[in-house]
Amino acid sequence: MSTTKTLLSGVAVLAITGQMAAAADSSDPIVIPVHNWSSQIVMSHIFGNMLESVGDNVEYVSTDSQAVYEAIRLGDATVELEVWEGAFAASFDAAREKGGIHDAGDHDAVTREDWWYPAWTKESCPGLPDWKALNECSAIFATPETGEQGRFLGGPVDWLKHDQERVDGMDLDFVVVNAGSASALWAEVAAAERTKTPIVLFNWTPNFAEAVWPGEFVEFPAWEERCDTDPSVGLNPDVTYDCGNPADGYLKKAAWDGMKDKWPQAYCILQNVSFTNPQIAEMAKLVDIDEMEPEDAAAAWMEENEESWKPAVEACPA
Repeated sequence: MSTTKTLLSGVAVLAITGQMAAAADSSDPIVIPVHNWSSQIVMSHIFGNMLESVGDNVEYVSTDSQAVYEAIRLGDATVELEVWEGAFAASFDAAREKGGIHDAGDHDAVTREDWWYPAWTKESCPGLPDWKALNECSAIFATPETGEQGRFLGGPVDWLKHDQERVDGMDLDFVVVNAGSASALWAEVAAAERTKTPIVLFNWTPNFAEAVWPGEFVEFPAWEERCDTDPSVGLNPDVTYDCGNPADGYLKKAAWDGMKDKWPQAYCILQNVSFTNPQIAEMAKLVDIDEMEPEDAAAAWMEENEESWKPAVEACPA
């Protein structure tokens, strides 16, 4: 009888241990992609630090910001912390249609990505923010590189903003010139500020820049669903991209379908973590203004904002 009880007890222990092992996160590294703008890099390290605090292994990999969704779908990367609607919805949706990647929830932040100008520009082009004023004032935005046409300074090419399609679709007297990086955009604004030179460029919110350089987004015709794919939608019946970007866009998280089973605690943390516009702007500021390394910025932000990330970890026990 005693032997039977011992055997049953051992079976029970093994069953419980097996259940615990099944629920524990894999020791394989969770691959977190990093891109070429500061808030995404800092946020990725914040999330990685959160995972490491519960014992997960993390690996950071520099990845193209459009191709990342295909990488996640295939399991080559695990998670994306910043899916901006204006820049990445098309790539994200295309990957989701193939399967292997899913929407892991929204941040509290509301995003906008579009043509923007600092306040001093309006003094030279008072018709702004109405988009029609751009052609009336295009000459003030001209540079040696663009001749008599105005220059629109776009973001890095891999952000895929379709600015040239908009210029063509709305018959704007502008040439699109792409900056090599986010820091190159800010360097151009800082240089223009010194001489109050008019400038129109790609900008986004949440972003530290709005606190440093007050300005406005250009008001294009309001975004409509399929404006980027259906010529009959939007201002002109024969072209696409003849409207603005969403003025209240989402900021989502994306995950490989296998993440929730392979790393259940990490996946729970991902679902619970959510950041606001001011929090994300501060993450970028630590790098772009305070000139901290992203890893140091992540640690400093976490130290000052424990109430913003610890609950997401505490909600997900091992």
